[in-house]
Amino acid sequence: QVELVESGGGLVQPGGSLKLSCVASGSFYGIYTMGWSRQAPGRQRELVATITSGGSTDYADSVKGRFTISRASSGNTVHLQMNSLKPEDTAVYYCNTDQPIAYMDRDGPRYWGQGTQVTVSG
Repeated sequence: QVELVESGGGLVQPGGSLKLSCVASGSFYGIYTMGWSRQAPGRQRELVATITSGGSTDYADSVKGRFTISRASSGNTVHLQMNSLKPEDTAVYYCNTDQPIAYMDRDGPRYWGQGTQVTVSG
């Protein structure tokens, strides 16, 4: 089993920035892809960004140019730097991880954190 613990959410004004972090432990392998998804009330869950073990990144169109995903050299920590935040970015953000192929599967990654709330308002 893999455990994921997120931190860094909070309340920010439009145009502001936040940085989310997530640490993986347990049966985590360095070859796993790590990612961030979000879900707002009444909306479908959205995969926001992913990063492979080799450092390749991918972003949803809605966040390209504003969000940056990065991974520590240890391999088990991932960050999401969010800039130019908009009210529509308000959601619960979830860290996730699994083998790379899982992100191409309909069911998606197996391992998820508890989520951290990001609220953009002001």
